[in-house]
Amino acid sequence: MTAPRIAAVVVAWNRAELLRETIGALARQSRPLDDIIVVDNASTDSTPQVIRGSNAVMDTVTLPSNLGGAGGFAAGIARAVSRGADFVWIMDDDTVPHLDALERLLEARAEYPGEPAVMACRADWFDGREHPMNKPRRRAFLQPGLHEHAEKAGAYQIRTASFVAILLDARAIREDGLPEAAYFLWNDDFEYTARLLRRRVGLYVDAARVEHRTKTFGNSTASPGARFTNEVRNKIWAFGCSRGFGPIERCAFMAMTTIRWARLLAVSPERDELWDYMKEGMRQAGEMPPMTAEVLSDTAVACEAAQLDRRAQRQGQSAANNLCKGVHQEQAGTSLGEELCSDETQPFSVLLPVYIKDDPAHFQRALQSVGADQSLAANEIVIVCDGPVSPKIDEILDSTRHGRSPHLVADIPVKVIRLERNRGLSAALNAGLQHCSYDIVARADADDISVPERFARQLPVMEQGFDIVGAAIVEFSEDENDTGLIRKQPARQRDIVNAYTFHDPFNHPSVVYRASAVRDAGGYQHLDLMEDYWLFARMVADGARVTNLPDVLVKYRVGSGAYQRRGGLRLLKSEIELQRRFRKSEITTLHEYMRNLLVRGTYRLIPTTTRRAMYRLWRRVMLSRDQNGGAQSHG
Repeated sequence: MTAPRIAAVVVAWNRAELLRETIGALARQSRPLDDIIVVDNASTDSTPQVIRGSNAVMDTVTLPSNLGGAGGFAAGIARAVSRGADFVWIMDDDTVPHLDALERLLEARAEYPGEPAVMACRADWFDGREHPMNKPRRRAFLQPGLHEHAEKAGAYQIRTASFVAILLDARAIREDGLPEAAYFLWNDDFEYTARLLRRRVGLYVDAARVEHRTKTFGNSTASPGARFTNEVRNKIWAFGCSRGFGPIERCAFMAMTTIRWARLLAVSPERDELWDYMKEGMRQAGEMPPMTAEVLSDTAVACEAAQLDRRAQRQGQSAANNLCKGVHQEQAGTSLGEELCSDETQPFSVLLPVYIKDDPAHFQRALQSVGADQSLAANEIVIVCDGPVSPKIDEILDSTRHGRSPHLVADIPVKVIRLERNRGLSAALNAGLQHCSYDIVARADADDISVPERFARQLPVMEQGFDIVGAAIVEFSEDENDTGLIRKQPARQRDIVNAYTFHDPFNHPSVVYRASAVRDAGGYQHLDLMEDYWLFARMVADGARVTNLPDVLVKYRVGSGAYQRRGGLRLLKSEIELQRRFRKSEITTLHEYMRNLLVRGTYRLIPTTTRRAMYRLWRRVMLSRDQNGGAQSHG
């Protein structure tokens, strides 16, 4: 097994002599580092000379202005990952690691029965006392077995950590991006590690030690001064914008922060000044923080940062791609056609699963509707065969792959992914997403029909930065021109947020989404007949940007058994499991949990004729309410 490549990143600003000691300690680690990168945050002392005079420093990122710890660490992490690091060990220039610190981290990682995303060292002050500024926050409500796993590795699980000597797994960085460079300083580490550790493991390792050589022993909240503006602004941003917190956590952290601020204001001799700083922080928090890619746009790591900035990717790649082009052209003199990034209209995939019980004629019509019929053509169609399919469907697939079906797919490339056995819709869709070449993916089913302008209507909306764009669907039975009930969903973000705990706010066959956002939410997870609702609920709860278009863009085929399949013991079992997961994930309150079990559970058990009538009445009421509510914007 190849040893992992580990890079150290040190952010330096006007502490040249301390930086010299930090670099020296890194160079003498008992487990040698593969890369040492120093970020010079526009120092005005002899820091540049210290960096140039060290043979241990392998790369330097010199920033044109002081971007604070947040910008410095974002730049350094981006450079380390681009240089092939498997792990990135980050610290300030006033941190001096013990010579076995990295070795102790890796020993604990090897002992732990898992793959921690973040590993924190113990930070001591000069006199050996544990520094209160850097003591990580423990993860609450862990099962006893997980405590035991961490204890056997000489560690305990953490929920957040400071940026003083933490080891980051590059896989987590690629998935969740960089620190928010706009924070400048204060709470950038709190937000970033909370984001990385929301669904991953973090460990605090007491045996891995560093000295944090601050001027005073204590945390920075005792007398924050003008920096209190950053504290207030960044905390509001973190609680309001970050994907790092669940609903209950968000409320708990907000309550603790409010209490701490109230105590600070009550005892501080600088109360009037702190009030002014608080008001200024609140004013600044009224504007969304700029993306990390934007903050680093005039630095030497602009392209690396753009490629790792998950928020930039969720809001559309064009700005990030332009940054890449500018850097490559300036540094390499390449032409637009030779760039690694492109500013063309975002490409997209169509993901269409099929299995043995699907009707070949229906499948052929569905394939044509997302292929040759579309006014805006997809860049590829990914078809997942969930186990063996019928010979007639195989014939259709063979003809598309050999270019014999221009009437179905025109000249759109078709990928056919075959699973050896039928594994269910969630497994088929996850397999298909792995083979989609593009982040934007349009879902389609094997018996529904997409109207010709579907993608032309949805793709421009996706490029406004949404993670999911759904649409209305209309039911039909046999003749696609003989349509019936229209099923619309709420359009505005706030209406979707208000609705999703009670009913699925999207029509699954109509959605276009970002594969990265789906992966961030954990992908499709098996839940019989409800895997889509469970996925969308997690995405909305995580803060995904979502909307639905009022246009009917998909014709949804319903057979005689459609309403029968919405009830019965099978679906009741799935309903109960869905509500259990909602409650466990803190998506619903106890009151909502009981309401859903009563209302939705009862709906699954009533006779089919009654269920059909109730469903149609409810859809008409919802449609009437939307129409009476007037026009709704996408957002």
